[in-house]
Formats: sequence, C-alpha cells, structure tokens
Amino acid sequence: MNYKWLALSNTTIGTLMASLDRNIVIIALPSIANELHTSLITLVWIAIGYWVVTASMLLTFGRLADMFGRVKMYNLGFALFTFGSGLCCVSQTGEQLIVFRIIQALGAAFIFSNSSAILSDSFPESERGKALGINQISIVVGSVMGLVIGGALTSYFGWRSIFWINIPIGIFATVWAFSKLKELGTIKKEKIDWIGNLLFIGGIVTLLIGITFGSFHLLNTFEIILCILAGISLLVLFYKNEKKVSFPMIDLTLFRIRLFTSSNIAIFFNSLARGAFTFVMVFYLQGPTMLLNPLDSGIYLIPVSLALAIFAPITGWFYDKYRSQIFSQAGMIVSATGFVLLASMGSRISYVDAILPLALIGAGMGIFTSPNRATIMNSVPPNRRGVATGISTTLVMTGSAFSIGLVFLIFSALLPSESIGDIFSGSTISTSYDSIQFSDSNLDRFILSIHIIFMVSALLMISSVLIQYKMN
Repeated sequence: MNYKWLALSNTTIGTLMASLDRNIVIIALPSIANELHTSLITLVWIAIGYWVVTASMLLTFGRLADMFGRVKMYNLGFALFTFGSGLCCVSQTGEQLIVFRIIQALGAAFIFSNSSAILSDSFPESERGKALGINQISIVVGSVMGLVIGGALTSYFGWRSIFWINIPIGIFATVWAFSKLKELGTIKKEKIDWIGNLLFIGGIVTLLIGITFGSFHLLNTFEIILCILAGISLLVLFYKNEKKVSFPMIDLTLFRIRLFTSSNIAIFFNSLARGAFTFVMVFYLQGPTMLLNPLDSGIYLIPVSLALAIFAPITGWFYDKYRSQIFSQAGMIVSATGFVLLASMGSRISYVDAILPLALIGAGMGIFTSPNRATIMNSVPPNRRGVATGISTTLVMTGSAFSIGLVFLIFSALLPSESIGDIFSGSTISTSYDSIQFSDSNLDRFILSIHIIFMVSALLMISSVLIQYKMN
C-alpha cells in the first residue's frame, strides 16, 4: 500500500474512534445514572468533560508534535486512548468515570492534534483537500454514529460495552501506527508554555462551571457571575501571556494570515452552532413527546451521517480543483436551512419528515468541513501545521463544549429544573414518562426551547458566513 493511503487509513480510524467517544456516551447516560447512582451535574460532566480536556490540551499537544514529532505523539495518543477506554469499563462511581474519561480525552487530544498534520505531510498539496475531507468525515460521522452504535450496544450489552469495543480496535490500530507510520514533518526545538496552558485551562473550565452549574441552580447569581468574570479574566491573562513569551501556546503570528483567521472564526461558529445538535436531538427524540428508545432515536439521525459521507469527499475534490471559499460558506448556508426547518417542527415528527432537514444539516457539514480544513492547512508554513491543527481543533472542541452550556441555559430559562432532570435522566426508557407527569405548559416550553436552540444555531451559521465573506 502506498504510504499516503496507509497514513490516511490509520489516522481516519484514530479520529473516528476519538470523535465517536465524544457522543457515544450521551445515549448511555441514563443507564450510567441508574447503575452508578450519579447526580445530573455529574452526568453532564461525564459528557462535556471529554470535550473540555480535549480542547484544553490540543494546543499543547500540537506544540509537542512540532517539537518531538507528530507520529510519536500520535502513537502515544492512540495507546493512551485505548488505556483510558479500559479504565472506563471498570468504573464504579460517576466521579471515577469522569477521571477515566479525562485519560481517554488526553489520548484523543494527541490523535486530533496530529492526524491532519500527518496527512498534510503525507499528501501533496494537489491531493490534500481530498485526503483531509475523507479524514474529517470520520470526525463528524463518528460524532453522529456514536448515538446509533451507543444505542445498540447499551440496549443489548449494557453501557460498559461502549468502552469495551474500543480496546481490540485500539490495540490493533496502536500496533499498526507504531510499526508503519513515518516521521515526515520538520522537528523544532522549543519549550512548553506551562503558564499559558494553566491560564487557558483555568479560563475554559471556570466559564463552563459557571454556565453548567448555574443552569442547574447549583450556584447562586453572585457565584455564577464570579465564575464567568474569573473565566474571562483568566483568558485575558492568557492572551497577554501569549504576546510576551518566547514560545507561546498559541502562535499569535498565525492570526496575521487573514485566510487562517477567517477560517478559524468560521470553524468556531460552526461548532458552536452544531456542537450540541446530537445532544438536543436525543432530548427531543427520547423526550416526553417522541418517546423513542435509544436505537430508534439513533436511526433517526442516520440521514445526517449519510449526507455528510456523500458530500465531504466530493467537496474536497472540488476544492482541490477550484480553491474557492464559496464551498465552505455554501455549506453553512445549507446547514442553516436544515436548522430552520427543524425549528418549525411540532411536538412530534415522522421519520420521513425528518429526512430533509437532517440531510441538509449533514450535507452542509460535509460541504463546509473539507474546504475549511484544507484552507487552514494550506495557509500556514509546513513546520507550523501541528500548531495550526491544534488551534483549529481546539476551537471545534471549545465551541462544542460551550454549545452544550448554551443549550442548558436556554432550557433552564424556560423549563423548571425538575422537568429538565426528569427528561434527561429518563431519556433512554420511553416508558419511564408514563410515571412522570408533565403539564401541557411544560411540554410547550420544552418544544419552544428546542425551536429557539435550532434558530440560534441557524443564526450562528449565517453570522459565520457574513464574517468570513467580509474578511475574505
């Protein structure tokens, strides 16, 4: 096998597994709650903790890749991800599962921060868009298919099986990566910006604590404001630190490249808009109006994956040929159209009626992803691709994590916390709602919340298009 295709195959398996585990746990959360007797806020952090850690460490791991070799760091990530998956299988408490998911997320951060850079080193520029498009399919498809696979595994084998399945695949892929991948990138001798890392992690985590704990009324108004102000202050200090250190966590000079900056703004807005999409759809499909089981609700989302899988490689090929930013902008408009259609749905939606809006969202993701990633990689010098990958993927994960926080803010503004808890903790057992009484007004607020969330997603997509158009 030609080396470039070997690199594509292995990194695609890696990104598929790492992205699949972002969402596969969501559909199993009620089963986890029943067995481990965890609180609602613990369940939320089992889900978003993975995203927060991945977002916080991607930039550092991108720097480590530029310093010590992308393949070495990628291989370490695969091994760490597999080890963390094994620990998740034997968790006895919700708190243990959060810790073990952090280990898993550290491995995922190594994988995410190096896969695109490895492909950029392995493929010529004329084929890079196609290769990155195929690889990036696995990220979004993995996120969506995680719900289908997680639903099936949880229904038939229990929630621990969603982690067990990673172990044999992870061992095989880790051995394959160690034995076959070659170090083609340029290695630079630099230092790690530990202060910048701590400020960035502290800022992101503090902000999310204020948003998530505040949404569940576990903090009073003063504490929420304090957390948000502290988080913003830490991020401001992080920015000032990056401007003066010799080897910053983020190479701010990259943002002088207009194309790099506009593409990263677009990817952040895109992730903020769609990051919580599958999370909200699980609420809706398994909530008090649709009452679907995990497997059926996952099947509902298949049009998203199919449309994405079809359009991402096609758009990657067109981008390699025409090099136009219109593709990524068109993708966001298509997704925004799908969100608007979903925002007009009633309390129930048939599978046939769901196909068009879901397919539009998936197609838009596919049309956007390949040109956006290829533009980011092509806009920076080859020896900065590790950091560039880390920056863009950090923005994806950060946007996704804040997307969950935004969703809970909207739900908590319109629904009583007890209703949110009932919907969330009972979401995998449709018959559980027989014993839970929801007033008509609460059901109306539940649907209204979902409509608002999808309209906000559409507005974020359109805003991103306008910003990117103006900057380019």
